[in-house]
Amino acid sequence: MPGRDPTCIFCAIVAGEAPAEVLDEDEHTVTLMDINPATKGHALVIPREHSEDLLAISEEDLRHTAVAAQRIAKRMERALEPDGFNLINACRVAAWQTVFHFHIHVIPRYEDDPLKLPWIPRGADMDEIASIAATIRNGGQS
Repeated sequence: MPGRDPTCIFCAIVAGEAPAEVLDEDEHTVTLMDINPATKGHALVIPREHSEDLLAISEEDLRHTAVAAQRIAKRMERALEPDGFNLINACRVAAWQTVFHFHIHVIPRYEDDPLKLPWIPRGADMDEIASIAATIRNGGQS
């Protein structure tokens, strides 16, 4: 299978060699239930083609994966009636990535669910924000 990592659990799922509760699939993606769900209905959308993370995935596979995430969220909306959704991608260990095959978590949210994300908006210095924005726009060039 082209674009496959033989040590990757998600590649094994795509190939039908590892079990998964598949919710949806198409030519480019597979959507499955997360085996460590944060909330009821938590799913993962993975591209069939192996890419390690957000920085490695092709633009085409990224588009297909995003569209599949929206498709499953709409299905969850009808079936589970959540109060909202989080789409989460973890890129690299510092950002909590544990499976190194690009994937998007589609997490239905409920008013009383236990999930608490670690980020709490606290505001920041606007001059510092402007300086960082300029650095990013310049691609790190001075």
